[in-house]
Amino acid sequence: MLVAFAALMIPLFKMFSSFKVVGLNTTASVIIPSLSTAFLVFFFRQNTKSFAKELLEAGRIDGLDELRVFTKIYFPTMKSSYAAAAIITFMGSWNNYMWPLIALQSPQKRTVPLIISTMSSSYTPDYGMIMAGIVIATIPTALVFFLMQKQFVGGMLGSVKG
Repeated sequence: MLVAFAALMIPLFKMFSSFKVVGLNTTASVIIPSLSTAFLVFFFRQNTKSFAKELLEAGRIDGLDELRVFTKIYFPTMKSSYAAAAIITFMGSWNNYMWPLIALQSPQKRTVPLIISTMSSSYTPDYGMIMAGIVIATIPTALVFFLMQKQFVGGMLGSVKG
């Protein structure tokens, strides 16, 4: 999000074409680039920066080592941030059009946006079929949000200080 994808297309293509285990035309080549974006680094940096240092210090005073402070205090408290990052990353990866078009050469491995675009590229597109495909394509995104809604909304409500 913070770096234009046009600047990353060629390096990503060269990197994945040189990989032996995870090359192009695999599901992993579509998923992995969305897991390490500049947006996620910035997002987690800002959430970590706003984290109450007093909670970490209280854990250290109670005798927790650094690993326990991280696993018992930091991770549970930042659950809403992880849920928000997972929702945003999944939506970006699920709706991505350009990178799967470049990385996936076989028609059997097309993603949903690629399939919908092939339905609309004929001379007389079937708009009913396209709309049905779009509705079906939104189901996984809505499902991910509903599964993580408790953590996501809880984090939003917990951040309001009055």
